Amino acid sequence: MLRALDRREIEVLFQPQFACSDGAIVGAEALARWQHPSLGEIGARDLFAIAERAALVAPLSRHVVARALEDASEWPKNLHLSLNITPEELGDPRFAADFAELIGRSAIAPARLVLEITEDVLLRNLQQAAEALSALRALGFKTALDDFGAGFCNFRYLKELPLDALKLDKVMVEGIPGDAKDLAVFRAIVSLGRALGLAVVAEGIESEIQRATVISEGCNYWQGFLRAQPMKSDDMLGMAKGARG
Repeated sequence: MLRALDRREIEVLFQPQFACSDGAIVGAEALARWQHPSLGEIGARDLFAIAERAALVAPLSRHVVARALEDASEWPKNLHLSLNITPEELGDPRFAADFAELIGRSAIAPARLVLEITEDVLLRNLQQAAEALSALRALGFKTALDDFGAGFCNFRYLKELPLDALKLDKVMVEGIPGDAKDLAVFRAIVSLGRALGLAVVAEGIESEIQRATVISEGCNYWQGFLRAQPMKSDDMLGMAKGARG
């Protein structure tokens, strides 16, 4: 993996996100991909699992963030960039300071960055996570609780963390609108997010009826294969320019 990092075999793709209000592209989530010379493409989940076994999560994450920042520096300034934060990073007491320093060397303003965290990040040390995220939020960064609905759905996180957005996992939308119970749960979670002043993002939208439902139920943003699969930065830039035109 170290050789792959040096050779830039590990690239970053971007999953566009769209506003429910008018369909405009609002930003994208950065996703790592390893173009392995013999195994082909390795996705982010497997890639970070390999890195964890090799004790290389930190170098891999820094590589992904650096490449994402480099690419996104060419985007229109109204687009945000979402970055996934690993448990190893958030568990480091120096994370907030180191991350702020890294961003300070880039052309991206903190206000354009959304840090996405998952429940497994928080299970290790909720207090430390809250402190680190609060420090970064004071500098302008935003935070989203990712994959909500795929794990424990611990509502304590919604109360104790400095959150700006709630990202609903694809399992939350797979059954809607055909299943009444799935729709009722989805509707309740969206209402909760809005009551807490959080933007609500629906992930995994793969059909027009899912898209129409999340819009009608009050989500703010959505992402999914219905409109765009993860793409290279040049394609992302082309989509953004096309949308503006």
